Amino acid sequence: MRRNKKLRQYIKAYRLSDMRAMARNNGANPRLCNDGFAGRLVVITGATAGIGYATARMYAARGANLLCINRNAEKSQAICREIETEFGVRCSDIIADLSRLDDMHSVGHRLAGLNESIDVLIHNAGTYLTRRVETVDGLETVFAVNYLSSFVINNLLIEKLRDQDRGRVLLVNSEAHRFAPWGLHLNDLNWTHYRYSGLRSYGSAKLAQLLSMLTFDELFAGSKVTINAVHPGAVRTNSGNDNGAFYRWFKSKILERKFRSTDISADALYYLGVSPEVEGISGKFYNLTTLENPSPPALDRVAARELWKISLSLGGFADTHGPSGTQPNH
Repeated sequence: MRRNKKLRQYIKAYRLSDMRAMARNNGANPRLCNDGFAGRLVVITGATAGIGYATARMYAARGANLLCINRNAEKSQAICREIETEFGVRCSDIIADLSRLDDMHSVGHRLAGLNESIDVLIHNAGTYLTRRVETVDGLETVFAVNYLSSFVINNLLIEKLRDQDRGRVLLVNSEAHRFAPWGLHLNDLNWTHYRYSGLRSYGSAKLAQLLSMLTFDELFAGSKVTINAVHPGAVRTNSGNDNGAFYRWFKSKILERKFRSTDISADALYYLGVSPEVEGISGKFYNLTTLENPSPPALDRVAARELWKISLSLGGFADTHGPSGTQPNH
């Protein structure tokens, strides 16, 4: 009964104008920022290919130092050598599998222990799976990588970011959060009971990320730290290439036939990370660089509060003290 009431509430909140805006914005180009970013530190997850790689090069070309969180050590080291040689900036890495809770916590603690400020933190790592796969921790993989990893890392960085009193956190999100128009299955985020599909799980993970953004935005209030989410455009990436030969063929020949270059994603992520035009703006959803209204379930603060509590447990936070126990003021 409660779920049916929620669904009715969401349906009433949908606006045709928002869907028209999304369709219009999907064909737009991002605003550009030509300001330099010399000597500033940018942290990017998933920087060995696709959007992360293009974005890392974009920031490095403007003078930023990089700290890349990557899974593949060989590829990660090659990217760092390439960036240091080509742009003359510092590029270091942390090797981590962001489907694993231990690695999520390790990354969060290492970033929290840095002696320099994190100017921009870009949560880009993600995956898309057509079949349900469990991680070593028994979590559904898409949920763990696309949502829980950013939740755990952000949670462990609350004090550092607030203490440095500045910084921008960017969540590479997706218009696909609209594939969960019913809201989250908060009683089954692991997809053990509800029917699993690639679009449903991916949309739910991106919706969860938007709901967590509401809470983190509230926790950063009073500082100059901002957190925003961005749909990076319909671009060609390697995401989903683990799904078998047929899916790879369908993706390259049909799905991505009219997709654009990841350069537009990099332009958008640079603008949102650097431009003074978005200084102080927080808790928002962008389609590239255009502000958009996310789906009604993404604005549900009651669901955000419930998700926060569940995420603390799933994320391996055992106590209620420190950043992991910080309570939002919904």
